[in-house]
Amino acid sequence: MMPNLSISLVTILAAAALLPAQTPPAVKSFLSEKGQLTARELARLNSGQAVAKILSSDAANIYVLGIVYVKASTEAFLKYAADVNRLRVLPEYLGVGKINPGASVDDLNGFVLEPDDIRELRKCKPGSCEVQLPGEAIDQFRKSVDWSRPDAVAQVNLRTKAMALELIRRYQQGGNRQLGSYADRAKAVDIAQHFQALLGGAPQLGEHLPELNQYLLDFPAVSLPRSESMFYWERVSFGLKPTLRLNHAVTYSARGPRGDVDVFAIKQLYASHYLRVALDLSACLRDGPGFYLVTLKGSSQDGLTGFYGSIIRSIITNRTRASQEAILSGIKKTLELEASRPNK
Repeated sequence: MMPNLSISLVTILAAAALLPAQTPPAVKSFLSEKGQLTARELARLNSGQAVAKILSSDAANIYVLGIVYVKASTEAFLKYAADVNRLRVLPEYLGVGKINPGASVDDLNGFVLEPDDIRELRKCKPGSCEVQLPGEAIDQFRKSVDWSRPDAVAQVNLRTKAMALELIRRYQQGGNRQLGSYADRAKAVDIAQHFQALLGGAPQLGEHLPELNQYLLDFPAVSLPRSESMFYWERVSFGLKPTLRLNHAVTYSARGPRGDVDVFAIKQLYASHYLRVALDLSACLRDGPGFYLVTLKGSSQDGLTGFYGSIIRSIITNRTRASQEAILSGIKKTLELEASRPNK
């Protein structure tokens, strides 16, 4: 279970449902009491700066809260968030691309493993692998790649792309249960169970945003009105090793008697390192001429115990907080500049 993440999900999303069109003092009072913001952090927020802080970090989990006030429309933010091409300019992103219906391996240029990962992959077996993979994937690499050939690296990366497309296809047809289990360690990790535990730790999420909660759990068996989905890959460096990720992104506008809230959610389907499960939420709390953009990045980690694990955890934690603050500042600058242009 993820208790701190549970509290954060509840407070952020409940705020969106319970505090529509509040005055800035009321919103800041809420954030001080529930979002754990200090007086100094609230002062920074009041001056227009972005604030990001670590809510919790332990051997398994990292949670980062971020907030900034943006003088723009929530519609502008949703359009911005859904544009994955904007990620290409961020220094930690080594590659990114949408996975459209009918995509082929040729559409995943850049979705490749690092040379060190490929060397380690040659030695992989279920229960012992330096690349985070399901057991059947480990077996496929062992059986389908001819490691004696000079094009072994190309074989591995072609197999990696094909497996990514197959995972997306299975997920689109059968949902979370098709994500399988990571078998790179002695104890297998069931991805669907871990993701369900993440959401199950936030019971009020189902109360305030029941449609989104159900959609994240039961996709594709249920539909989500006023939403759009997309799938994309990314190759990102936020630890000691560049990591491949596959994501399901959801743009959602909730409408209800206690107010409206626009949400952009990113659900991780696969990661080659570190992240067992992850969910990034961005909630737009409308206020005056703009909105408070509140973000939460929560994930279950792997390999962050012991001496070296603590070093990696420290690197990831510090980079995530600093990166989130910089990202929020960039979003604010971009959206407010766009909003200030004539004919907007």
